[in-house]
Amino acid sequence: MLSSEIYKRSQEGEKLWGILIDPDKISIDQLSDFVIMANRSSCDYILVGGSLINHNFFQTYLKIIHELSSKKVILFPGNNQQISSQADAILLLSLISGRNPDLLIGQHVKTAFKLQKSNLEILPCGYMLIESDSITSAIYMSESLPIPKHKHDIAAATALAGVQLGLKFIYMDTGSGSIDPISSKMISTVKKTTKVPLFVGGGVKSQEQMIDCWKAGADIVIVGNYIENNFQKMYDFNKTTLAN
Repeated sequence: MLSSEIYKRSQEGEKLWGILIDPDKISIDQLSDFVIMANRSSCDYILVGGSLINHNFFQTYLKIIHELSSKKVILFPGNNQQISSQADAILLLSLISGRNPDLLIGQHVKTAFKLQKSNLEILPCGYMLIESDSITSAIYMSESLPIPKHKHDIAAATALAGVQLGLKFIYMDTGSGSIDPISSKMISTVKKTTKVPLFVGGGVKSQEQMIDCWKAGADIVIVGNYIENNFQKMYDFNKTTLAN
């Protein structure tokens, strides 16, 4: 079970990272090369999803990834249409940072029976949008206000509430294309408050920034936008330089 694997690796102090593939950003013609390169990288997981996905070959796209990838493939859905059995698991995201009922529970009701019939492992996850220096796609499409980037106590309380509701993972994100990653102070405050495995994404553009996120308490750092236009950049990141 992927959930047990992540918990075990987190509890043992291992730091992980994943590559986010947005089907709107990486064309199906580029996909095979991208996945083969990701297999050679040090990443632990491949996430697939996006805020829009404006084409009708999502299932084919996922099938290519799942067949080629030597890494576990996790769905990172922006809506209830981004569901496919061509993956190992799904981050079932509830947008706990906002007050949009559709993203808190509405989308989940629409996919409940479909997920029940699938072979996907469900990873219940509290998704928290954090203020960025720009309005990212995730923030705009969510129709909700992000948590202010300096309000560490609000972020911690929000994450804790999610855990108390039974969510098993927390994902803090500034969204694709954000200028800077989430601050170390906010990451550490949330991690100390909740203890569950913590995903952090948005704005990570260097090995140094990834290490800062890890040291602050992130268990899994997600990189996406930075490598979309230059696939070789995925080799900028590795796990050998981290001092636990």
